[in-house]
Amino acid sequence: MVRSELIKRIVAERPHLPSRDVEAAVDKIFEAIIASLARGQRVEIRGFGVFEVRPRVAFTGRNPKTGIAVSIPQKSVPWFKGSNLLYGRLNREN
Repeated sequence: MVRSELIKRIVAERPHLPSRDVEAAVDKIFEAIIASLARGQRVEIRGFGVFEVRPRVAFTGRNPKTGIAVSIPQKSVPWFKGSNLLYGRLNREN
């Protein structure tokens, strides 16, 4: 599902909400998550999961075409762990 599909689904379930308001709300939620992660904070959404920022250490890689060693710097990466409720819904017996 992409962002526009999410907005359409919310509007379909809540027809009294204008689509521009739903779009603004979805944008604000994503902006808040991104801003918190940029500050190094953990974002927990109960029943869904946890977003965190984790460091990736620097290492020496290789250019697959030429085989030349390339230094890859340390960086921060987003990380997500689903909640037990999410895993349960994905793996339940039908």
